[in-house]
Amino acid sequence: MDEDFLGNPITTDGAHSAGLIDDFVGGLLSYETRAVNLLAVADEAVDLPLVQTYAGMLWMFLESTDGPGRAAPYVGRALAAARHGTRRERLNAAMLEAWWRDDIPGALALGDQIAEEFPRDLAAVKVHQYLNFNRGQSPDMVRIGLKVLPRAGDVAYLHGMLAFGYEQCHLLDEAEAAARRAITLKRKEPWAHHALAHVMLTRGEIDQGAAFLRGVHDSWTDLNSFMSTHLWWHYALFLLSQGREAEALATYDARVWGVDKGYSQDQAGAVQLLSRLELAGVDVGDRWTDLADHLAARATDTAQPFLALLYLMGLARAGRAEADTLLAAIRAQADSAPDHSRETWTDVAVPAAEGLAAYYRGDGRAAVRRLGPVLPRLVEIGGSHAQRDLFEQVVLDAYLKDRRWTPAQQMLELRRGHDPEGVPVNRALAQVYDALGLPSLAQQAASRARGTADAHRHDTPLLSA
Repeated sequence: MDEDFLGNPITTDGAHSAGLIDDFVGGLLSYETRAVNLLAVADEAVDLPLVQTYAGMLWMFLESTDGPGRAAPYVGRALAAARHGTRRERLNAAMLEAWWRDDIPGALALGDQIAEEFPRDLAAVKVHQYLNFNRGQSPDMVRIGLKVLPRAGDVAYLHGMLAFGYEQCHLLDEAEAAARRAITLKRKEPWAHHALAHVMLTRGEIDQGAAFLRGVHDSWTDLNSFMSTHLWWHYALFLLSQGREAEALATYDARVWGVDKGYSQDQAGAVQLLSRLELAGVDVGDRWTDLADHLAARATDTAQPFLALLYLMGLARAGRAEADTLLAAIRAQADSAPDHSRETWTDVAVPAAEGLAAYYRGDGRAAVRRLGPVLPRLVEIGGSHAQRDLFEQVVLDAYLKDRRWTPAQQMLELRRGHDPEGVPVNRALAQVYDALGLPSLAQQAASRARGTADAHRHDTPLLSA
């Protein structure tokens, strides 16, 4: 039999299909556009189990309520072809079928079995991590990576996968070591770049993080839209902390929004960054209008709670009627969700959605009452620490707009512990301490904000407005 580039036996009809399978596996691990190449032959190569399985997975990665329908033909053909394939191919087809049926526990159990028997099947490990990430189970992301490490430790991508799992578990030293190991093995390892950016952001190493991403951004070639826009999104967060608002806005325009406006992750990243820019006091002009025009198609999309909440934010901020439609869809999903996710939808996503809707209606008190209590449980909806931080910023802004200075002070000082010299956090603290009648503390905060902004006033931008 042929083998993929990781040494796993594969059923093929020759070098061409073997190359396409490598394109999927390598492209999935490296976030390169070549992952989709096999779709060009998937409708003809009906007897090749991995071609069918991987094609189905690509449609499931659409992260949309349309995904299962698009994947359905490939699921059926994968199961049929796998009957004549290898055990690994049968397990992969079964994993896809369980994912397609929204039997996530079943898919994860099959992924564990694949990792146990075929530890160099890193595509299956990647899917396992992805499914656990979407339900906030970061320890399982580490566990599956460590399970295959003895047999796949020579592969840079595995160390990048471990790095992100460690970071999501707050194991920052382990995350940094794994990320740097990945980059040593392969400089162009964007998931490791991403994990290290997370580590530096969490530690408050803002200048180091910005410098690191500047130093590796030349390698971000041939990436899919999610990975490209998300790396630039991380860079923009560092810019905002440094007070480089104009460059952060230019990054939104040139690198975060507009690569693939129809894709879920591009839309989510745009909502995230545009919201943060506004919360930092940046005038974003009419940019919400264009973004909401594309979010309107998500008015009933409840494929994932994390994404649904971001779509709701964008639609509500733009004043679109589809926000009410999506809020109703989120409530309906809570009533019909399978057992493994019903509690997350009911106890976390619904109150969070209602709090966000209240916030954009200008009802800060209701926003805090609904969204505030579920902040500690937001990990259950998926997304990373850095991404979910936006919801905390919304609660903070609700306190500020309602002139509730004491809870705002508490939140801001906790945030300053992770971003000591950050411009937005210190500007907000200056406002709060002034309102609380603490002028010396207000002056100190204002001085920190000015100092950081002045230190970066003449930095050479990667992107100009």
